Amino acid sequence: MSENSAIEKGAAAGTAISVAGPDERADAAGRWTRADRAEYGKAVQHRTPFGVIAEYCPAPDRDPVGLLEIQSATRIPELVPVRYGRMATAPLAFYRGGAAIMAEDLSHGRTTGLITQLCGDAHLSNFGLFATPERKLTFDLNDFDETYPGPFEWDVKRLVASLAVAGRDNDHSAKQCRRCTRACAAEYRETMAYQAERGELAVWYSAIDAVAQLDEVREVLDSSTRKRVQKTIDKSWGRDSVHALSKLTTVVDGQPRIISMPPLIMPIEEIFTETGAEQLNRTLIERLAHYRDTLRPNSRALFDRFEYLQAARKVVGVGSVGTQAWIILLRGPGNDPLFLQVKEARPAVLAEHVDGPSFPNQGERVVTGQRLLQAASDIFLGWQQGPGEDGVVRDFYVRQLRDGKGSAVVQTMSPEVMTRYGRLCAHVLAHAHARAGDRFAIAGYLGTDDDFDDALSAFAENYAEQNARDHAALRKAIDDGAVTARLGV
Repeated sequence: MSENSAIEKGAAAGTAISVAGPDERADAAGRWTRADRAEYGKAVQHRTPFGVIAEYCPAPDRDPVGLLEIQSATRIPELVPVRYGRMATAPLAFYRGGAAIMAEDLSHGRTTGLITQLCGDAHLSNFGLFATPERKLTFDLNDFDETYPGPFEWDVKRLVASLAVAGRDNDHSAKQCRRCTRACAAEYRETMAYQAERGELAVWYSAIDAVAQLDEVREVLDSSTRKRVQKTIDKSWGRDSVHALSKLTTVVDGQPRIISMPPLIMPIEEIFTETGAEQLNRTLIERLAHYRDTLRPNSRALFDRFEYLQAARKVVGVGSVGTQAWIILLRGPGNDPLFLQVKEARPAVLAEHVDGPSFPNQGERVVTGQRLLQAASDIFLGWQQGPGEDGVVRDFYVRQLRDGKGSAVVQTMSPEVMTRYGRLCAHVLAHAHARAGDRFAIAGYLGTDDDFDDALSAFAENYAEQNARDHAALRKAIDDGAVTARLGV
């Protein structure tokens, strides 16, 4: 068995990274020691040096717009132009929607083979604030549509390159962008080294307290930035189902009804005939019962106190536009609301490039990955499967629509603030990878000098240039009429 195949087999089985052959330094239970794992990571570094993983090796027949068109073929036709319109606005918006493009690009390069659970789309806009079940505001990864096991560096590359793309969008100089991307890679490396020295429970419970983090960086922020960050935190605390009720509904005959804002929000009564809407309402109630079974027992008891009121289709994000996405309004006995978001889960874009596990339900894949990578997850996180109105069976995952969620405004970040933010994202990503993978081997691979930082920064610069060309290719396809975009939505 090759080293890579042994690693992948161990990752798929949820065990520690291993290699073929006996090891006399294993403990009495046959497990590798920390030192053995770190040494293996160093051996991987000699076999696959940093310069190799930093190489950008595009396929000769590379066609980014063609990949987007393949995805669009199975999406809601009237929403595909909205997706293209959002991606066309700027290179960073294109990057956000182009996870499949980068997954294809990364698959053509050599990898470390050091497997962990990946976010799969770890760009800087997929980190943010949310409230934990203990009602603390934390900062963590917040998008897991593409989560899948894979080589750890793919997530790091996705994050570091997103900083280069965002810096260019914000007119930061090349030197400022390099400083930012190097700092991000360095933070990941240093945090992983720290996590490799800690115990299992300490690593598992690692989390970012958003309020405490603000206090720590307050002295390096100017007054206007401090106010913006504090405003984001204050606003996040107010983003819950009660807030959503005030923003997304109106009262009709004494009952809350979801407001129509086509094409972004459309109650099912506007999409289907009266008979069709009635049938879909019955189907959704039945499907919520199946979703309930995927919740933890204490969450089921809470969920049972709510009754179904109404559902609507809601456009979300950039890359997800055109997939099935719904919001469901439920009501408790005291008329308190609960808004759930139901998102279609398709196979991860990484899955066709990595020999990993299969899932009977892609929603379960998303939920499993999220629970593994996040320090704390939504109590209403679950999954479901069933046929749509067109008879096609689809997988979904379910979560609260809003629960203290907030995100940074990347477009206003100065070079200093973006550098600080990039380090924070890298810190969180290392926490997640340390929970899900072999932190000892990864830390051993990364080492203690800054060669990894330089290599990833060089990759980020090259990929930001490629992303700019890809964005221009989409704009040209729109101008030529090859694809249709709806701008400003």
